[in-house]
Amino acid sequence: MSQPSSYRQPAAPMPEERRLQDTRGVLGSRLFAWIGDVVVLFFLTWIVLVLLGILGIVTFGLTWLLMGGATIAVALGYAALTIGGRKQATLGMRMAGLRVETASGGRPEALAAAVHALFFYVAAGTVGLWFLDILCGIVREDRRLGHDLLTGLVVVRA
Repeated sequence: MSQPSSYRQPAAPMPEERRLQDTRGVLGSRLFAWIGDVVVLFFLTWIVLVLLGILGIVTFGLTWLLMGGATIAVALGYAALTIGGRKQATLGMRMAGLRVETASGGRPEALAAAVHALFFYVAAGTVGLWFLDILCGIVREDRRLGHDLLTGLVVVRA
């Protein structure tokens, strides 16, 4: 009779050290990314508003009530789909060579990306909060802005 062979479990791979996130020079690049995103959002919002205007004629003005929130919905949806998507970056961020990760290095969820954008627009809409938001990025070594800290996201070099 043959001896039963003993089966040994293969050794588990050693946990890799998480690579350091490259945040060098992201503050300046984020400005250019934002300018690119403003252009994209302008055209997307314009298309949505024209469509709502045309639908307003058909619906006797009911869809015109949606025009007030259309800009906000377009901006948050744009962030959720692009940052929460496979490439983890808006079109402006891609042009500037940036992408968004979670603080642990993972891919952000769409809801986190939308909240991240909402916090940014709230901060950018008020001078005091915007100043504090930018000051966080200047003071911190990892260059994370205030709204990055609140949502647990970090903008890194792609």
